[in-house]
Amino acid sequence: MSYPADQVNASTNSELSTSVAKYPVTDAVQAALAVSLRGCDELLPQDDWLQKLARSNATGVPLRIKLGLDPTAPDIHLGHTVVLNKMRQLQDLGHQVIFLIGDFTSMIGDPSGRNATRPPLTREQIESNAQTYYRQASLVLDPSKTEIRYNSEWSDPLGARGMIQLASRYTIARMMERDDFTKRFKAGMPISVHEFLYPLMQGYDSVALKSDLELGGTDQKFNLLVGRQLQAEYGQEPQCILTMPLLEGLDGVEKMSKSKNNYIGITEPANSMFAKLLSISDGLMWKYFTLLSFRSEAEIAALKAEVEGGRNPKDAKVLLAKEITTRFHDAVAADAAEADFQNRAKGGVPDEIPEVALAGAPLGIGALLKQANLVASGSEGLRMVEQGGVRIDGASISDKGLKLDAGTYVVQVGKRKFARVTLR
Repeated sequence: MSYPADQVNASTNSELSTSVAKYPVTDAVQAALAVSLRGCDELLPQDDWLQKLARSNATGVPLRIKLGLDPTAPDIHLGHTVVLNKMRQLQDLGHQVIFLIGDFTSMIGDPSGRNATRPPLTREQIESNAQTYYRQASLVLDPSKTEIRYNSEWSDPLGARGMIQLASRYTIARMMERDDFTKRFKAGMPISVHEFLYPLMQGYDSVALKSDLELGGTDQKFNLLVGRQLQAEYGQEPQCILTMPLLEGLDGVEKMSKSKNNYIGITEPANSMFAKLLSISDGLMWKYFTLLSFRSEAEIAALKAEVEGGRNPKDAKVLLAKEITTRFHDAVAADAAEADFQNRAKGGVPDEIPEVALAGAPLGIGALLKQANLVASGSEGLRMVEQGGVRIDGASISDKGLKLDAGTYVVQVGKRKFARVTLR
C-alpha cells in the first residue's frame, strides 16, 4: 500500500516521545531485551523498546521489525549478516521481520560515509543484483516468517507532488547535521540535491511499513533517525532504532567490503570460507563470535575464559569457522574444509585447485603468476617471489628472473592460493 505524502495527516506533536501504554515487564520481556542488546552499538530509546516488547508480550501482537538493504552489489558478505543475524534473533522471538529491498533508493545512491557524490545505479543493475539478495539473506532468515518488500511499491506512486510534500517535512538545517554532508560542505566538495532525498525516502519507508524497530549499521544512524522523525510527523508511533557495529574485514582495520578485498562472501566455497575465518586475528575473533555466532553469550564467555587460561586460541577459531561454514554450506562441507586446511598447514596441496592453461613458454614467473590469476599484477608477483611467498611443485623459489618451460606445475602463492598451470 502506498502512502502519498499529501494524503496523510501530520501529527501536531513535534516531539518524538511515543504513546506506548505501560505493560508489565516480565522475565520474558527482560530476556527479549537482552537478545535485542546483544552485540548492538545503540538501542534508541531503550525504554520505548522495552515497552513495545512488553505490549507485544501482553497482547500477542508481534512487532514489525524492518531492515532495508540496497542491492548495490550482487552478493552478500559476512559483514551484511551482522544485522541479518539480529533480525533472525528477533524473528525467533516471534516478531514480524520485513526484509526491504531498496530498489527505488538504490537509484538515488546512499551518501552515508561518502566524501563524494555517489553515482546512482541503473534499473538493470538493481534488478540484476536484487535477484540474489533475498535468496542469500534466506540463508540467515527464516523465509517462512519473513515479509519481503520493495520500496518502489510506495515510492514510485508518490510522484512530484508527493515528493515535494515529503520534502516539506524536513529542514535543510537538520539535513546538514549529518556528518558526511557537513564535512563535504566545509571542504567545498559538491553535494547534489538528490542526495538529500535518500534519507527522506528511507525514512518514508518506515512510514509506509509502520515499523516498530529499524535496524542498520552504525553508519545508518542518521537515516534511521529521519524515519523516526517522519513517523511522528505522520501521526504514527515512532520506531525505535537499533544500530549494529560495522564488522572489520580480514585486515582487521577497514570494515568488511568487496571493494577493499577483505571480505568473506556467504556463497564462496567452503574451503575458502573456512580458511579466511582461520586467518583473522585472535583479538578480532571474539567480535566475530559476538556478531556472527549463534552460540549463547555464556558459551562464548566460557570459551574466552578457557583461552585466557591457556587453551590454544586456534581451537576457538576452528569452532567459529566450522559453525559459520556449516551455516552457509553444511556439516560435511565444514569437516572437509577443516581437513583441507590442516593438509595445507602441513604443506599439502588441496584436493581441488583451479586448472589453468597458458601459452607462451618459456614464460617469466611474474607474468605466469598474473596470467594464472594468482596475483593482481606481474610486479606484485615478483614481490611475492622476493618475499619467499611463491612455491612451484612444493619448492620455494627466490629467482625473480625465473622462466618456466612448457609443462605442468602446481603453483602456490601465500598460504591459500593454488593453481595447476599447464604451460605450452
